[in-house]
Amino acid sequence: MSVMRFVGETSREAMRKVRAALGDEALILANRPSESGVEILAMADEAVDAMAASQAVAPSSSGVERRAAPPVSSPRPQHEPVTPASAPSGQGGLEAMSERLLREMQDMRALLARQPASSAPAPAAADDRGREALARALREAGFGRAVADDVLQGLPPELVGAEADSEAAHAWLVRRLASRLSTGVDPETFLDTPGILALIGPTGVGKTTTTAKLAARCVQRHGADNVALVTTDGFRVGAHEQLRIYAELLGVPLHALSPEQSMDDLLAELSGRRWVIIDTVGMSQRDQRIIAQAAQLQGGAERVRMLLVLNAASQPGTLEEVVTRYRQAARAAGVALDDALLTKQDEAGQLGPALDTLIRHGLRLRFVSTGQRVPEDLAPAEAGLLIEAALGAARADDDLPVAAARDARPGAEALLGQGRRLGLLLDALRHRLTGFATLEAAWDLSALPGCLQEPRLARLLEAPPESLARPGMLWAARRRLPGADWAMPDLGIDDGGGWLVLPDLQQRQPVGWPGRLERARDAQGVGVHLLPAPPDAETWLWLDESRAPWICQARPGQRVVHGGERLALSSLEPLAEAVETRDCRFRGQGARARFARLAVEAGPGGRRGAPASCAMSAWFATLVDPESGRTLGQRYWLTPLRSAEDALPLLLGRLHGEALPRQVRRAWERLQGTLPAETDREVCQLLAAGLAAAAGHLDQAGDAEAEQLRRDLLSLLGGRRRRREGALLEALLHLLMARDAIRHVGAAGLEGVR
Repeated sequence: MSVMRFVGETSREAMRKVRAALGDEALILANRPSESGVEILAMADEAVDAMAASQAVAPSSSGVERRAAPPVSSPRPQHEPVTPASAPSGQGGLEAMSERLLREMQDMRALLARQPASSAPAPAAADDRGREALARALREAGFGRAVADDVLQGLPPELVGAEADSEAAHAWLVRRLASRLSTGVDPETFLDTPGILALIGPTGVGKTTTTAKLAARCVQRHGADNVALVTTDGFRVGAHEQLRIYAELLGVPLHALSPEQSMDDLLAELSGRRWVIIDTVGMSQRDQRIIAQAAQLQGGAERVRMLLVLNAASQPGTLEEVVTRYRQAARAAGVALDDALLTKQDEAGQLGPALDTLIRHGLRLRFVSTGQRVPEDLAPAEAGLLIEAALGAARADDDLPVAAARDARPGAEALLGQGRRLGLLLDALRHRLTGFATLEAAWDLSALPGCLQEPRLARLLEAPPESLARPGMLWAARRRLPGADWAMPDLGIDDGGGWLVLPDLQQRQPVGWPGRLERARDAQGVGVHLLPAPPDAETWLWLDESRAPWICQARPGQRVVHGGERLALSSLEPLAEAVETRDCRFRGQGARARFARLAVEAGPGGRRGAPASCAMSAWFATLVDPESGRTLGQRYWLTPLRSAEDALPLLLGRLHGEALPRQVRRAWERLQGTLPAETDREVCQLLAAGLAAAAGHLDQAGDAEAEQLRRDLLSLLGGRRRRREGALLEALLHLLMARDAIRHVGAAGLEGVR
């Protein structure tokens, strides 16, 4: 019998050695970790058949040749025959061991043959140990499978094989979970907005004490003259008296709202009080009166903000039921319940189940209560600290029966999970891409009747839902896109150097370059111009008078003056001084740009008042493949900017902009088969250019946030997709169409998919 030992740094490497030595039909006898990696014991499949045949001919009398052990002084090879140390030294002992091992292998083969192929679980690859370890950490912290699957969907490749307790894996997990736990922009500002705040929730969660804590914070920030307390709890013995004591200590009035009293009557009594906090009567989540309670709170002329109070120490199933029933009651009353407050954190053995519920339902966690002291034991919710605390409390047992049952619910729960995932991704894109919220609003116009789209688009562009300052402008060539009958729009550049994904349509701009440049300066604050070609005499004069920084792309044959001679730029490149090498994206792939600069003179000429020639910098870029060193292309620019610090970001922006027309045409073609046939032509143009700009921005950015966004977007398409502009464009289209589908069925609520 030939049992071989194979050693590799990973199981994949060891298995490769097994296949090379014994073929694909090798039988794996055992594997275990070793000091040098992974050790596998295997034998050829035909050896088993040969042993069975020999046993049938001579079961016990045939001799088995004994292999000699290698000399002790010689180095041990990577794979070699192995004789178990426990085998007896005699001939009969080796025969008995061989027979026993053969029977065990035959029994195992027969057992596997009787089992259906689908029932045999696939062994986990060693390279997936990072994902498995992180999933186990989430499970032990109390998070359910839905949240765990969503969080681990975007696991970076470098962490797939990492240990869960490694610093990088833990930091990534905390960031990932914290991004899904919504706490609002600043929880403290929640109390800066005047109005009526009602705390609702089941009995015993700490609403009365929390009401006193919030009132104390309001008194500290706004003064006792602006705050009032209200109670609706006339059932619980001592509840009114407890809140009255708090009111006297704070110096604020306390009023009672009876079940038959309207909110308008109460507000008449509280005229002049800008902050009113209501402590409601505690009701079981199964009590039908919670709908009437929500309706009474919203029955006045002034809107009441409701804050759902949850007990961090409650069981997962109870938390799930409380959130579901109270949000249903709020919807029945015609109001959204999107804010929550977590109490009794100090009593909770685990925070994971409570945070899991908040994440899955998309509730914004405003405050966390950690004790009974008023107002000290109330703090604004900080997602990172809460996630750290949740992961630090390991679960004693590995079973999560409630979470498992909850995660196993098909249909609506799966759709809600998809809605939350899309909502988080949309929020991240709105934060990252200037103009994305307006682009979403333009997408929504396509669902309106055709006669309404054009006027709505005009109003949208005049007053977008977000600030769209344009410090710079990437100007497009004044010609039609190849394969289309309309011109490429212009793109604004934001403060961070990224493109605004809401373009400027050419047909909505003044005629002539000077008019366009002047409008951009006066109406949009544009001060830097990236031009597609050298300016004509009139435009050159305008740029010279306004002293606006600009660059323009030039042809290799563009003539400039150097050393008193008019020469083509291509002939001057050998004279240029190397400046810097930058990594960039070129034609959808990674490239390396080697920049060089040469002082020249250039001017428009041909117009009175325009400078015939002025000092300029000619910039050259040689684009090479970083792996092969093959030259991909040459580029030339002219600019009055001399400093590399000022010029290089603009040159890279102009370089990256070359891919936009091709992407815009691709987006236009895809939209023709996606949007309704009656969609306004300008809406289509706006969406095509905006989506192409968004895909291009994410493809070119090299920071960690952009990398995570790319990974999350491409995961929507399924499988492993390469980082390509075309794939990112498809993912953005898929995202917006999925957003529409979920909004139509109403399954995502207000969890970011709006």
